[in-house]
Amino acid sequence: MANFDADAPDALLHAPGADPLAVLGTWYDEATKQGEAMPDAMTLATATRDGRPSARIVLFKGVVRGGVLFVSNYQSRKARELAENPQAALVMHFPLSQRQVRLEGLVERASQAESDAYFASRPRGSQLGAWASPQSQVLASRDELLGLARAAEQRFGEGPVARPEFWGGYLLVPQSVELWLGKSDRLHDRFNYLKRDDGSWSVERLAP
Repeated sequence: MANFDADAPDALLHAPGADPLAVLGTWYDEATKQGEAMPDAMTLATATRDGRPSARIVLFKGVVRGGVLFVSNYQSRKARELAENPQAALVMHFPLSQRQVRLEGLVERASQAESDAYFASRPRGSQLGAWASPQSQVLASRDELLGLARAAEQRFGEGPVARPEFWGGYLLVPQSVELWLGKSDRLHDRFNYLKRDDGSWSVERLAP
């Protein structure tokens, strides 16, 4: 394993940068400008206490305090699994630029202030939807869901919508990050970053 050194001639050190989360932010911004259909979509994989996995698409909400932010109902299936087993993985794919980011680490809840700030930035309909949906619970019909949505509208009327206590942010704080860059003839570049005890990153090149 080698440390990142921008002056080193070895091809290993053609890695995109010293801090993979900074690279992720740059790649996300570039994907947005290039017109990726959903640059903020990422797959979140969780597992139960006994290791039974599940995965779903969530949305990237930025890098906060060294972690990748996403949001959820705290009573959802993923939230229950994270309570049992806080180890999780994320994958982001930017097909237009042939780039992929894989992150693995521990997940923790964002602070109330961080969750409040993001909730306040959401469209009003999405704010009401957070109140309306008992995420991952069984519904008898769509009419039941629409009834819950109407109840949420009536509850808040024309006033501001407060963040539900059962809804908020999570941070996946990565211990490893892989940056993948597509190349011809399947000779792709893969750089695996591992977090050191002092918070810095070491990097190694992986075979594609």
